[in-house]
Amino acid sequence: MMKKTVLSFLLGIFSLAGCTSSGTAGIGVLDGKLKPCPDSANCVSSQSPGDRHGMEAIPYTVTAEEASGRLRDIIKGMEGSSIVAEKDDYIHAEYRSAIFRFVDDVEFYLDDTRKLIHFRSASRVGNYDFGVNRKRMEAIRKKFLAP
Repeated sequence: MMKKTVLSFLLGIFSLAGCTSSGTAGIGVLDGKLKPCPDSANCVSSQSPGDRHGMEAIPYTVTAEEASGRLRDIIKGMEGSSIVAEKDDYIHAEYRSAIFRFVDDVEFYLDDTRKLIHFRSASRVGNYDFGVNRKRMEAIRKKFLAP
């Protein structure tokens, strides 16, 4: 009975991989905006106010360079993370899950005029992420704002 339960669980997880795949198309900043979240529940963004994907941007009071450096250090210190692209006001990181190696794309845009770090964290596959993207961004916010 246990084998059937485990097998059913694993088949369910692998079937999620075929549900949706956004890949990295549209990754980046265009006119100060990150790509909008899809309708699926596997994405959060600071540029989606008032909907289920929305989260608050991360404020900063230091220079953009200092904020970017702090953010890079936080990303590099997180398990399964790697920075794949970087510009003066933009960071694209990938987070790979420990067990099934699913990839989430996390983008950061530093709006130095408003002193805000906007972000978008989205799973590449599936329709639901069990809150992983939201929890990750809450952890990054907490680390960034810690004294």
